[in-house]
Amino acid sequence: MAIFSFEESKTIGTVFSVDTATIIVKVDELDKLRKLQVNHLIAVKSSKAGQHLIGIINRITRKVSGEENYVSEDLGMSNFLLTENILKVNLIGTLIDMHGEKENVFKRTLDTVPEIEANCFPIDGENITKFMRTISSEENYDVPLSLGKYSIDENAEAFLDGDKFFQRHAVIVGSTGSGKSWCVAKLVEQIAKLPMANSILFDIHGEYSGENFTADGIQHLKIANPSDLGKTGNLENNVLMLPYWLLTYEEMLAMLLDRSDSNAPNQAMIFSKTVFEEKEKYLDNIGDTELKGNITVDSPIPYKIVNVLNEIKVLDAERVAGASAGRDKAGPFNGKLTRFIQRLEAKSQDKRLGFMFQISDDELEISWMNKFCNSLMQGSSNNDKKAGVKVIDFSEVPSDVLPLVIGLVARIIFTVQQWTAKDKRHPICLLCDEAHLYIPERTNQDSASELGLKNFERIAKEGRKYGVSLTVISQRPAEVNRTVLSQCNNFVSLRLSNAEDQAVIKRLLPDNLSGLTDVLPILDIGEALIVGDSSLLPTRVLIDEPTIKPHSATIKFWEEWSNDNAEQDIHSAVVGLRKQSK
Repeated sequence: MAIFSFEESKTIGTVFSVDTATIIVKVDELDKLRKLQVNHLIAVKSSKAGQHLIGIINRITRKVSGEENYVSEDLGMSNFLLTENILKVNLIGTLIDMHGEKENVFKRTLDTVPEIEANCFPIDGENITKFMRTISSEENYDVPLSLGKYSIDENAEAFLDGDKFFQRHAVIVGSTGSGKSWCVAKLVEQIAKLPMANSILFDIHGEYSGENFTADGIQHLKIANPSDLGKTGNLENNVLMLPYWLLTYEEMLAMLLDRSDSNAPNQAMIFSKTVFEEKEKYLDNIGDTELKGNITVDSPIPYKIVNVLNEIKVLDAERVAGASAGRDKAGPFNGKLTRFIQRLEAKSQDKRLGFMFQISDDELEISWMNKFCNSLMQGSSNNDKKAGVKVIDFSEVPSDVLPLVIGLVARIIFTVQQWTAKDKRHPICLLCDEAHLYIPERTNQDSASELGLKNFERIAKEGRKYGVSLTVISQRPAEVNRTVLSQCNNFVSLRLSNAEDQAVIKRLLPDNLSGLTDVLPILDIGEALIVGDSSLLPTRVLIDEPTIKPHSATIKFWEEWSNDNAEQDIHSAVVGLRKQSK
């Protein structure tokens, strides 16, 4: 049964002009014009029976009376139109009463354009509720994806297409204090309820790692700090080491090599040769015959960095037989590797990077990488902890290596997915909080950060083929890499007050929807504009309060300053700073 059955008396006006996906509607009665609002919906009678075209009101203009002078900027309409009450409407889709065997199907296409003088009707009251429920199909899932309720009808749940939301990458943006963290928490809360959920949340500031952000299906992990170094069983205790042997040749050199050094080519060549030899020796020591003939310098095979360091030191001090008998001379690399050795020793001894260089015997086992990937990449039912959402706390990782470290985790996940057989490949989503810190525009980037960025660019371009999805979360979309953003087809934008950030979102939307971004600076806290493949209708949604709470509440300065009993503990903070652990 058709959800719309408009009476002719309810018409608000008729189509005056048509321009592709934009129409001008003439409204005869001023009382009807007063009841309309920008961004509300109207239905336009289609030239095809059983169809209505759906449009969003973009502008409302009252005709100029005889006593008034026209003093306004160009509205994109001729002065002639100002002699009528008019609406400018963007057409966004078609509601079909019967499509095959399905009733009331909304399609984001325009099979027809309205005829001149076609009647237009407001979608309000019961009609808006019926329409919103129609477009918010729950599909056949026990846990459909929903972030909240529609702003224009709080009785209708705003369901999204969970497949399209993650298949085609998503962006969640909003200024500080707009409710972005709650939106992410609401999303995570629903993912965690699924029986084979599989996602990883990169928690940069520890706001999703607090005691209030716990539920069935959520596992908390952290990058090892200095107090965890040298211990065995870290992985079983949800502490992640990221050993140096997981790094590719280029990533290692980005950390260790000074490319301005005249001896940099020699240092790179010797390092590559020595690392490869150490990997082969490791395989010999464990009696492996399957891998040895097939590995490269980039293969993630354990080796001892101290052995590499000792071998390079030998070459740096080597002396060889001279031309005259009984006399020697400096070897081919004598003195040319000194600066490289100093940098390698400094990195190896830096406890801030202990999670990478100061590893235990556990991380030198050939089977460790299997356990590491299983802990991160197995779905809820297959995971020992029955957790489909893994929250990784990166808050104690030094900022200068953060892009490289997160890029390393992302690269490993993507590469493992690539090498997994198609019928065994289980989709995984990477939720990238504070993405502007490690997926930035290519400005003033060092080589280590550049390599981390390339990993995310590759996932954005190719991840869909291998079941790897990105959800980019940021308060500054203007500082997020354009290549990555351009590959995202779903946008959840909370309030954005910065003009540059608004412009980024506006550029990413289709031309006929770009006017929607005018509401971005005036959205309420916890209200979002959702546009994209996962939402049939671009609309404003009131985000529901999540049951799990991130530790992201804005501190109330005046209230705290007014509290006589407020407590401080600077001593513990100083101790934590010195120990590099909380």
